[in-house]
Amino acid sequence: MPQWTILDVLKWTTGYFSANLVDTPRLTAEILLAEVLGIDRIGLYIRFDQPLSEDERDRFRALVKRRTLGEPVAYILGRKDFWKINLAVTPDVLIPRPETEILVEAALEMMPAENRRPPARVIDMGTGSGAIVISLAHARPDPLYFASDISPAALRVAAGNAVLNNVADRISFFSANWFQAVSPACSFDMILSNPPYVPSGELGSLAPEISGHEPFTALDGDADGLRDIAALVAESPKYLVPGGVLVMEIGHDQRAAVAQMAENRSEWKGVVFRKDYAGHDRIAILTTS
Repeated sequence: MPQWTILDVLKWTTGYFSANLVDTPRLTAEILLAEVLGIDRIGLYIRFDQPLSEDERDRFRALVKRRTLGEPVAYILGRKDFWKINLAVTPDVLIPRPETEILVEAALEMMPAENRRPPARVIDMGTGSGAIVISLAHARPDPLYFASDISPAALRVAAGNAVLNNVADRISFFSANWFQAVSPACSFDMILSNPPYVPSGELGSLAPEISGHEPFTALDGDADGLRDIAALVAESPKYLVPGGVLVMEIGHDQRAAVAQMAENRSEWKGVVFRKDYAGHDRIAILTTS
């Protein structure tokens, strides 16, 4: 009986994924097989002629089945690369997207000077996996970082990721629904958030790997997608120092609504937007008077 080599398995799986409309079929096959074999993708090319054991084929088939049923690769692997860090991810948190890296870059540019005394205070609201705050703490260790989420399960993931990336001593995590657990006496230089912003009626039309696996509470922005964005725009000035900034991710078609919200409140002196890789306005930066 002929043995299946790495190359044989990759060719067959690529065709199978293509027939089942799995995105990037070859890349996905390589990532999953490399995971089973405990090597990187370059290792697959070096060992194309290596036969797979029955156990390796069985474990690979299990991962292929999960992906074909729509489970995201990041959940299958239990991890996701983001910006310059690696994060553990579970179905309790959204999988970090490249668009959110633009938020991190914008925040770094807007941060007060390093080694300021007293140190800058930065809070990430709705932190999820901790992708934003951990990236910042990794790049800029001087500020005091805080991060909150309404989900205790998400906070456990975020706290674990802080340990994983050696920044646990720089971030204070706490459970809260936006500002409910924050005292008005607290003042921050920067508030960051990637809030839920998908209109409720559009959740069912999202890709099956999103609608069927990622947490709805982190996606659902109510009827117009603006519920939590509006809350952040309205409440953040109470907790920001003069000249403080709110940096948040928004939906691709929400620029006009966010600009109007900022214009309607005298506490904001201006708002600017940054585009994502597809050319959509994705990051809103609001500055207090």
